[in-house]
This record gives sequence, C-alpha cells and structure tokens, in this order.
Amino acid sequence: MGVGALGEPRYIRARDVPTFAPLAGSSGSRVGSSPLQTEQHGTKRLEPSSAKTLTDVGIRRIFSSDHDIFRESARKFFQEEVLPFHAEWEKDGQVSRELWEKAGQQGLLGVAIAEKHGGIGADILSSAIVWEEQMYVNCTGPGFSLHSDIVMPYIANYGSEEQIKHFIPQMVAGKCIGAIAMTEPGAGSDLQGVRTYAKKDGSDWILNGSKVFITNGWMSDVVIVVAVTDREARSPAHGISLFLVENGTKGFIKGRKLNKIGLKAQDTAELFFEDVRLPASALLGKENKGFYYLMAELPQERLLIADMALASCEFMFEETRNYVRQRKAFGKTIAHLQTVQHKLAEIKTQICVGRAFMDNCLQLHADKRLDSATASMAKYWCSDLQNSIATQCVQMHGGWGYMWEYPIAKAFVDARVQPIYGGTNEIMKELIARDIVSDK
Repeated sequence: MGVGALGEPRYIRARDVPTFAPLAGSSGSRVGSSPLQTEQHGTKRLEPSSAKTLTDVGIRRIFSSDHDIFRESARKFFQEEVLPFHAEWEKDGQVSRELWEKAGQQGLLGVAIAEKHGGIGADILSSAIVWEEQMYVNCTGPGFSLHSDIVMPYIANYGSEEQIKHFIPQMVAGKCIGAIAMTEPGAGSDLQGVRTYAKKDGSDWILNGSKVFITNGWMSDVVIVVAVTDREARSPAHGISLFLVENGTKGFIKGRKLNKIGLKAQDTAELFFEDVRLPASALLGKENKGFYYLMAELPQERLLIADMALASCEFMFEETRNYVRQRKAFGKTIAHLQTVQHKLAEIKTQICVGRAFMDNCLQLHADKRLDSATASMAKYWCSDLQNSIATQCVQMHGGWGYMWEYPIAKAFVDARVQPIYGGTNEIMKELIARDIVSDK
C-alpha cells in the first residue's frame, strides 16, 4: 500500500488483496466462500437492513474483511479520481484516457482475470465491489465493467496464448480499452439477426458490416466483433464467429459519438467495417463457435448490470433520505410527512429484498453455479426496480429532482437504458419462461 505525502493511506490494489486468506477463527477457507463466514472476534457481519446506511463498508455476508479493505480503496479512487471530473466528461462525451491508466495503476481493471493470463487474480466478488463503488458515486462514464468483466473474459477464456499475451496485460494497465460489437441497426437483442459478415480470402478474412450503441466504442483500442462466417449453416447460431479488430486497422471506421438522453460521459459509438482485411490470428476461438461463446458469457454481463442497478438503488435511497431530512415544507422537514416516511420504508424494503437475491446470485457465480435463467431474473428484476425507485426518488425531490445539477436527476436518466441493453427485459422473461416450461 502506498502512502501519500501527508502519510494518509492511498489505494489498495486488488492484486494486494489475497483471493485466499484465513480470517480470525477460521480454518483458512477461501475469502467469501461461505455466506455464514464469521469475522474477527467472532462477530457476524451486519445485514444491509440493519446497517446505518445501505452503502456501509463491512456489511453483507458474502464479503470478508479483505474485501472491505479493497472496497475502501476503490471508494477512495472513485471519490477522488472520478466524481470531481465527471461533469466535465459529460460535456466531452467521454472520460479521459488518463483515468483509464490511473484505474490500471490501482488494480481496478481485469480484477477477476487470472494472474496466469496477466490479470489481477482476485475473485468475482472483488469485481462486484468495483461495479458497486462506481454506482455509489453516481458516475456512469467509465466503461470499466464492460472492459474488465465482459470483453476481457472472452479473450482470457477463448483466446490463443498469443492473443492473451498481446491484449490482457495492456488492458489491465488501462492502455488498451476494450469494447464488444454485437448490436446492429437491424439486430438488437436477437443475436441471430446479425448481418455483419466475414468471408475467407486465402488465410485472411474480409469483414463488412456496421454496429451501433457500442459502449467504449469511440475510445476503443480493440473491439470484439460478432460476425456471420457461414451463411449456409443450418441455423444462424451455427454460423457466427468472433474477431478481434484493433483500432487503426484499414477499413475500420468509428462513427459519431451518439447523443444519448443519459450516460452522458460514456462514449457510445457507431462502428463501420468496410472490407477490413484480418489475418487468421484475429479469429477469437474457433470458427463458427461465436454464438456458443456469447451464450456462455452473457450470464456474467447480466449479473453485472443487475448488481450495478441495485447499487444505484442504494445510492438513490441514501441521496433521497439525506434530501428529505434537510428540505423544509409546511414549517418542518418533509421527512416528517407520513407519506414520505412510508415511501422510504417501501423503497428500503424493496432494496433489501433485492439485495438478498442479488448477493445470492453473486455467491452462486463465485461458485460457478449461476445459470442463465437466474442471471436473467436478476437483470430484469433489478433494472426494473432501479427505474421504479428512480421515479419515486425524483418525486420526493420535487422540482429540484428535475434539475440536472442534482444527482438524482442524473441517476433517473441513466437508469432508463438498463432494461434495454444486455438483452431487453422482455427477452429476459422469455429466457426465464423457456426454462420454466422446458421438458428437460
């Protein structure tokens, strides 16, 4: 751990927090492996419902004291390196490259990627801490979660040794920003509707097509592109492949940064591929296996959307609780109004119920037991809850809740995309229903 000029503790990197660490009174079991793990002095961790605030450090049974140290470090980073500059990044439509490199220096990128691949080597619960702490400062600009926990796992899990060595260390350092290009103007949640096409030309591939709504698209240094490689396959699922396309490749054109109603500091772009010649080494994994890779990795994407949604709910609740205790109406603070008190009671209960399920999903995923249907439940329910709570919290702010300088206004507009991307919530219900009525 570094020490600042005045002796204050600086950031603790994820790599400095051991994945395995014996706790006082334990037998050296894996960090976070048991939901009933006791902490030092035999005391049990507080439930969120009993904690002073929903964002307290040191609560929730899935975490250990080692996770708490990392959370304090991540919180300090987001409060000092992100929050003060976010308004300017909203005007720019992107965060700075300097921020990415600072995040890399502090071990906040590639947290759950194995050390043998060049990652930090911590557990997925440590990744969740980064997701949550970003939402606790209400700053949606940095595309760290997509870079670290969506893009990087494809390379680590399906890439060649050469691809892993070329990309992962640079991505962990924040010097190579990753994106994934699935969505097309005519194909959103339906991945089997992809029209981007790659055909063989000798040992090379020629890639043509376009993608839209690509997070990190404008700043990206490498993009995983979903493309059809076999138009004669018995189904679209049997003819899709993934390619690694680097910025600067001839024919790879970045369109405009898209002007969204929310996520103003997040660079979301259109991407175009015009006769892009790619070497055989650009193929990620095996030819025509891309759809299966996508299906295997999507549960983690949906899990992180869900956890960030619930963390946003926790932020909005605390922001609104603080506001109503200060705002006066009819001669007293509006926190004295029974209708406001009851609304806060409802919201806190909904969040605590959601957190219990969400933490169970995180624990399941840490144990490699999270299935697609359960991840879909989490994504749909938590993102719907996020939008419901955002609406209610804006209402309790009154007219000021509609003003952009108030955090709740930003949280409100940023919430709206959550039920759309990562697969719409309507698709989530289809996946859940399919599992219910299946004969298997």
